[in-house]
Amino acid sequence: MKRTALHEQHLASDARMVEFAGYEMPVQYPLGVKKEHLWTREQAGLFDVSHMGQVILKGDNVKSELEAILPVDVLGLAKGMQRYGMFTTKEGGITDDLMFANWGSEVFMVVNAACKEQDIAYLKDQLPTSQVEVIEDRALLAIQGPKAREVFARLIPEAAEMTFMQSLVFVWQGVEVWVSCSGYTGEDGYEISVPDAHAAEFAQALLSQDEVEWIGLGARDSLRLEAGLCLYGHDIDTNTTPVEASLNWAIQKVRRLEGERAGQFVGADVILSQFAQKPAQKRVGYLVDGRAPVREGVELVAADGNKVGRVTSGGFSPSLSQPILMAYVSTSVLESDEPVFAEMRGKQIALTRASMPFVPSRYYRG
Repeated sequence: MKRTALHEQHLASDARMVEFAGYEMPVQYPLGVKKEHLWTREQAGLFDVSHMGQVILKGDNVKSELEAILPVDVLGLAKGMQRYGMFTTKEGGITDDLMFANWGSEVFMVVNAACKEQDIAYLKDQLPTSQVEVIEDRALLAIQGPKAREVFARLIPEAAEMTFMQSLVFVWQGVEVWVSCSGYTGEDGYEISVPDAHAAEFAQALLSQDEVEWIGLGARDSLRLEAGLCLYGHDIDTNTTPVEASLNWAIQKVRRLEGERAGQFVGADVILSQFAQKPAQKRVGYLVDGRAPVREGVELVAADGNKVGRVTSGGFSPSLSQPILMAYVSTSVLESDEPVFAEMRGKQIALTRASMPFVPSRYYRG
């Protein structure tokens, strides 16, 4: 297994390590998953996400070439800003989701760990006149929570005024750090790319503050579920389109039908048709009656026992003190508003439709 630049620090913090996307990663610390989760909601949680893929794209045509393979507005993204995007197939499915930032003459992109090799190969193939530079000597940290902004500002005061989805470059103690005001928890915070050689020192500068604790993959997953965010390979994959996944918001009007640069991306015919002709299924959220978590793979049924959907992410919400889930459900069932149940061990467990995010997001928009 590969290890991140912060591996020794995790061991020194008594982390329980597991294999994840080919890396040895911390799943939890002595605090425990539930307390780590609540700490992030109340203070500031620090995450090692160095297993993610970092890429810099360069070239005179890089943005137009990138827009040809992403169903989002690349050309209209302001300098110093970041945007959510996804790679799609000709059939409209999703091969990965990602974040990319406009750095002027360059585009900085972060892709999922499990998909980064295929993503990099895809970029090199699809951006014929552009340079794809894979960043392999930088760690990636995320600091998230209501205290994250004041904590981070003690290290980099200029970052205090950053707004949600800004992406800027700063210098900390002579070291260049790449900072985006974003995260995967629904909380305000930052993601920071820092050279491997300085990663432990930077992490310790954050951890030395009373408001900060290490947070593992376990709490990261429950936090993103409460935030109603997709996990690639679970809630989205090559068999789900952006519209089915309720990611319509990610496709800006300029790329939709009647838009100035409508379509002209991979899978456009399938994806754009679903804006007008509703897809057969949609990703939605539910609260679960009772205390038993309903996990991925559980079938959802109507009162008569007919299958109407499938759970893609589910678990106990520490913030709400009850189980929640995300699932793909038949559009006809959703429109009829008929009751839906989780079928577990021969029993039907009642579900209540919930809007997402389950827990209100607290991104700082200025």
